[in-house]
Amino acid sequence: MWGRNQILEYIKENLKESRYIHTLGVAQSAIELAKINNVNQDRVEVAALIHDCAKNMPVDEMYRILEENNYEIDEVMKASPQLLHGKVGAIIGNTIMGIEDEEILSAVEFHTTGKKDMTTIEKIIYIADYIEPNRNYPGIEFLRKTTFEDLNEGVLQGLSNTITYVVKNGLLIHPLSVEARNYLIQEKNNS
Repeated sequence: MWGRNQILEYIKENLKESRYIHTLGVAQSAIELAKINNVNQDRVEVAALIHDCAKNMPVDEMYRILEENNYEIDEVMKASPQLLHGKVGAIIGNTIMGIEDEEILSAVEFHTTGKKDMTTIEKIIYIADYIEPNRNYPGIEFLRKTTFEDLNEGVLQGLSNTITYVVKNGLLIHPLSVEARNYLIQEKNNS
């Protein structure tokens, strides 16, 4: 498995500067959330650093990688190719960087949509991407505060915000996001 410096070198070479800065911010937020939630910080940092490693890759190249790795692309992803980079990033993490940790790879794969029954690391990468220090949008301070007080509540709010945004913009909602939100609400109601 690649070390931290090799990963940093790869993402610096393959991402636009703004995306590289974003990635470092995600890693910073993810490590802070890992400390609070008693999760291995090294694993979280690896997932955070590679989460967007395919973000600036041309769509046709992403399709080629997915096809070569026998990945099925659902209709929503075909219509919303900006969602593909998570799946491609997980493949790159595994096949190029030698990462075999399934939880890290899953956190990368599902960081854009979420999914039901996410692990703590998956939740951290999902929400760290949303609240990292370089992000600035109405309500982010409240979401950061919420997330650092209660990870599940922060993820739930992040999913709700994303779904609302997608609906307002007339875009397709990925079913995994709906499943993730519903799962967290049911979990909250049953506790």
